[in-house]
Amino acid sequence: MYAIVQTGGKQYKVEKGSTILVERLPGQTGEEVVLDNILLLSGDDKVSIGRPKVEGAKVVAEVVRQTRGSKVIIFKKRSKKGYKKTQGHRQNLTELKIKDIVGN
Repeated sequence: MYAIVQTGGKQYKVEKGSTILVERLPGQTGEEVVLDNILLLSGDDKVSIGRPKVEGAKVVAEVVRQTRGSKVIIFKKRSKKGYKKTQGHRQNLTELKIKDIVGN
């Protein structure tokens, strides 16, 4: 059984026991998080497609850790003008372990 969930403006394919990195969600390590924006749910021989989401379906996950992503360097330059600007960014992330997928 797997599901397509949407969180943080992105979509993820999740299965029971898998881990995913999503944009920062509130919660401490060890707490449970319920993701209820399920776009697609695939079971034994049945596929439910949401319009826009599957009613009554949810994914229960556990927060493994709060972390930060790798550094992204932004460099801007204008040739022949002497303009250079460097910036960096690290995205705050949450690592989730999928405990259960509940269908309708």
